[in-house]
Amino acid sequence: MRTGNEPLTARSPLRMRFWLSLWGLLWAVGGTLAFAFAGRVGWAVACGVFGIVVVTDLIIVIRHIRQGPHFQPGRDVPPYEPPRHH
Repeated sequence: MRTGNEPLTARSPLRMRFWLSLWGLLWAVGGTLAFAFAGRVGWAVACGVFGIVVVTDLIIVIRHIRQGPHFQPGRDVPPYEPPRHH
């Protein structure tokens, strides 16, 4: 159902972000190990830094999921109306 104010009331697909972050973490760890064993230190460091970014995103996503429906409402909850400033 479109209300016309979706950019203001958009919801983040947290569960999809969770699974994509896990997929990214798998690749980051794999890349770090593969490049480290291949002697490509620069690429191993780059993959390690990417892994740190992914872990940070995972922590934020899990925190928001655990905070409940205010941050991740179900499909049956209509979007929140933006605050009206007078």
